[in-house]
Amino acid sequence: MATMDEEESSFTLPLIEDDENKQALVTKLEEIEPNSSHSCSTTNSFFKTCFNGLNALSGVGILSTPYALASGGWLSLILLFAIATAAFFSGLLIQRCMDSDSNIRTYPDIGELAFGKKGRLIVSIFMYIELYLVATGFLILEGDNLQNLFPNMEFEVGQGLTIGGKQGFIIIVSLIILPTVWLDNLSLLSYVSASGVLASGIILGSIIWTGAFEGIGFQQKGTLVNWDGMLTAISLYAFCYCAHPVFPTLYTFMKKKHQFSNVLVVCFILCTITYASMAIFGYLMFGPQIQSQVTLNLPASISSKVAIYTTLVNPIAKYALMVTPIVNAIKTRFSCRYNLRFLSILIGTNLLISTVLVALAIPFFGSLMSLVGALLSITASIILPRLCYLKISGIYRRFNGQLVGICLIIIVGVCLVIFGTYTSVLDIIENF
Repeated sequence: MATMDEEESSFTLPLIEDDENKQALVTKLEEIEPNSSHSCSTTNSFFKTCFNGLNALSGVGILSTPYALASGGWLSLILLFAIATAAFFSGLLIQRCMDSDSNIRTYPDIGELAFGKKGRLIVSIFMYIELYLVATGFLILEGDNLQNLFPNMEFEVGQGLTIGGKQGFIIIVSLIILPTVWLDNLSLLSYVSASGVLASGIILGSIIWTGAFEGIGFQQKGTLVNWDGMLTAISLYAFCYCAHPVFPTLYTFMKKKHQFSNVLVVCFILCTITYASMAIFGYLMFGPQIQSQVTLNLPASISSKVAIYTTLVNPIAKYALMVTPIVNAIKTRFSCRYNLRFLSILIGTNLLISTVLVALAIPFFGSLMSLVGALLSITASIILPRLCYLKISGIYRRFNGQLVGICLIIIVGVCLVIFGTYTSVLDIIENF
């Protein structure tokens, strides 16, 4: 792994450590230096690794699962469980790849071990684009939910110039986020972003409470299957399981590494139950009228506002953690010629401005996350782990059942990437 020290190329989640005197947290999206002192000495217990894994898998995707279910119909729930199963086995394959070489610390390291520098580059590109678009989705989510709270809000910028509520809220939120992308120490934001499990529980509880006690009920029957929206459903389900670049760091920091498969079992079962529950209850409450984020359907009530406010807090804290790996990757290209502090601020500010422009130009949360799920999540979480495992393990040299199964999943994944991306792009165009 000759180039492993040359480039930091992965991201991790907040890792709660057993020794409180050591570094309190490693940020969810902070790049790891393979030879740093804490990477070897810091270890986490089984339960702390489970907590970190749940935080990695618990994200804004939960808000779109009812919309995904409405898009594909009740039978699409089978695909949610199928994608969860495929993503789970991807985690096991990542573990096997790491067991083959003790020098592996990050997801791009696996790509490099399998396919050399080109493999590292390909894995890194998919990771960074995914981070960029998810950060953009955060801004759209903030604008949608703030507009839902203040539906008649408009902003007068100058004489005769008025900005709509959603666009104005996106700009305001970006100004709030701006100082966070300038921070050198993101550990405080890591604590906030580590509340992903709690936030998912609060949102799900608030949705169920609203349906049960605030007159909405669970009366909608929905449709059994909707073939026209099936690709959208698959893409949004895949977006829920896009944490695989985090798994190598989870494994590296785990004290008893042989228990990592059990960690994956716990994390995938609990998260899948949460995602399925939100999809079912949201669909029963609002039926085909469900919007891309279930919080946008909620009435004005205390429990609804709890869900919306919880939804608003996490993206603000997580935005800087999302773009930090991108900033660091760009910074390493110019570190010899410029002041690092100034360069970090400059890159972070320009990244924020660019995501604001994309959010204003494509303000369609469901369609954008569907694109991320189809093009990036399926590639990074389903296809790449299997390709790397085939190359590293060498099983591609001998024909057997395992090879056939892996190749079939790769072929299906490639088809979903092609047709899912096509459908998502068409959906974005139609929304204009």
